[in-house]
Amino acid sequence: MKRHWILRAFRTFLFVGAAAAALGYIVMALWNATLPAVAGFHTITFVQALGLLVLSRILFGGLRGRGWRGRMHQRWQQMTPEEREQFRSRRHCGAARRRPESPP
Repeated sequence: MKRHWILRAFRTFLFVGAAAAALGYIVMALWNATLPAVAGFHTITFVQALGLLVLSRILFGGLRGRGWRGRMHQRWQQMTPEEREQFRSRRHCGAARRRPESPP
């Protein structure tokens, strides 16, 4: 069982690394193909392209995503009181263990 999560973490790490490398290469290729000819900028290296990706994420995307908790909070705010009670009555993520139901 322990081995399963290690393999999954390794695959995730490989996927994220490959995605970052691909995005870095795309940014570098687009920059070097357009900006030196159009605006007179210097060409950039792969590491500089990765730096641009990180900088653009910080400036335009923020450092933290909303994630699961943010989406659930937004859904919860849009529910009516009846929908909230119906949601509470179903068993979600161990909610029944936290609040024991009264006997019939």
